[in-house]
Amino acid sequence: MVRREIQRFCIYTLFLTILVLPMVGMRGPEFEARRAFTVLSVLVGVLLLTTVFRLLRETSFYRNLGQRIRQRRDRALGKIQVLPRPVALGSLFFLLALFPFAANNYVIDVAITVLIYVTLGLGLNVVVGLAGLLDLGYIAFYAVGAYTYSLLNLHYGIPFWFALPFGVVIGSLCGCIIGYPTLKMRGDYLAIVTLGFGEIIRLVLNNWDNLTKGPNGLLGMDKPKLILPSFSDGGLSWTVVPLKSLPSLYFVILAVALLTVIAVHRLNNSRIGRAWIAIREDETAAELTGIPTTLLKLLAYALGAVFAAVAGAFFAAKLSYTNPNFFVFLESCVVLSIVVLGGMGSIPGIILGALALIAIPELFRELASYRMLAFGGAMTVMMVLKPEGFIPATRRKRELHEEELESEEAADE
Repeated sequence: MVRREIQRFCIYTLFLTILVLPMVGMRGPEFEARRAFTVLSVLVGVLLLTTVFRLLRETSFYRNLGQRIRQRRDRALGKIQVLPRPVALGSLFFLLALFPFAANNYVIDVAITVLIYVTLGLGLNVVVGLAGLLDLGYIAFYAVGAYTYSLLNLHYGIPFWFALPFGVVIGSLCGCIIGYPTLKMRGDYLAIVTLGFGEIIRLVLNNWDNLTKGPNGLLGMDKPKLILPSFSDGGLSWTVVPLKSLPSLYFVILAVALLTVIAVHRLNNSRIGRAWIAIREDETAAELTGIPTTLLKLLAYALGAVFAAVAGAFFAAKLSYTNPNFFVFLESCVVLSIVVLGGMGSIPGIILGALALIAIPELFRELASYRMLAFGGAMTVMMVLKPEGFIPATRRKRELHEEELESEEAADE
């Protein structure tokens, strides 16, 4: 074990040296050795700590320490009166509602972006986390929702709330159209086909100049509006209030994200959700037990596309501008990373994953040149140390740590 970890550490160090020194050190014609070796030393230090931690995990001291910590945690939680779930959820919602009144516009804008990716992550969780269908073109449905609202609003003057159902219907149809040819595919083949469909939609939007204005994009969409009652001259009238400020847009996307959480939670605990999990575990066995796998896989694609289309429509309304370059393949990778890092099938995990991958990089905006390097390194370390994600679903955790859980249960007995 020790020898294998040392060999792995040496190989990774050599790989980092070959990769980092040219990327960081070359500034024009000169090589800045100090900058390059500083970054390399930090990365090798993180790699060394990871290796030491992996070695400690195999020792009896670590296992006994973990068992003692869990026992003390259980005793402490037994003494603490836990809030009922309705009270806890109500308190959390109250804090979220007060958030825009205690933050500046920049922080509110970051929070809106996080909630958009929470919606996208929960939608992809239906496809990947529950049904087990690896979709690398998921951002295409995001683009469909954005362009559906943009075209309807610019050409026909349809407001946001009335255009939203059209986006939902068109998004679900696109999900079925993309999902139908992939019904018999699995694994890598499924990923390649969905990647191709996602790129096809982006290229169509980029080259259809007469409809989408091509790479110039569409500009001038209306913000969401609310119709509020007002009493004037002793009578009732209705006033249209455009939601132009960031706090008002925050409350709109907060409501969308909360409805998405409720919908995905209900789906996860329903008969359809259990059927999706059966398909994810063994599609052949699920089909032999009478589960309509074809229909349920199409349903997973359609529902995932619906959530992405809603998020896309709000994104276009918020910016009043949309462009095909917003929907590149990297965005699909980011959403998939949120699902995997947070924990496939876990709603709290996906929310935490969106915070980690969208909000935290904003704190290091001054180091923009190295953000993607740190992003990849953090994901690598996370997948090595905790492959089930930040907050894994119970079933997923048992799959990846079956031996550890069995030994813990035996020790408790």
